[in-house]
Amino acid sequence: MKVILKETIETLGIIGSEVKVADGYARNYLLPQGKAVESTPQNHKIFEQEKANVEIQIAKERNLAEETAEMLKGVTCSIAAKVAEEDQLYGSVTTHDIFNCLKDQDVLIERRMILLSEPIKSTGTYKIPIRVYKGVEPEITVEVVPESK
Repeated sequence: MKVILKETIETLGIIGSEVKVADGYARNYLLPQGKAVESTPQNHKIFEQEKANVEIQIAKERNLAEETAEMLKGVTCSIAAKVAEEDQLYGSVTTHDIFNCLKDQDVLIERRMILLSEPIKSTGTYKIPIRVYKGVEPEITVEVVPESK
């Protein structure tokens, strides 16, 4: 089913774009939540009339994302973890740990924005990208250090 997005959904697209999604996803989630409308000629006309407002909304979202990216550029997160031999961790450092560390520093982002390809399993310094907006991905520094006994 083709739908027109009424708000930006990271996994689908930006506000005002026409996307093809599974029928069940559209019927059970997007349409009832008011996040999209069915793609019809009548709805296309309505969105064409509101195009200026949509472009202003996109510009606001992008500006907010760039401000957040500037704020995140210098952020360093230090996480203490239990270490076995040769700097290998007993467990691993995941997005949950990074999210909690950022929350402790009053950096408010969503956990799903942290782009950690796989859990960190050894000590060291890592650059982790944060997807703030489509195409805006600043990196934070995560330092995994041995936990003091």
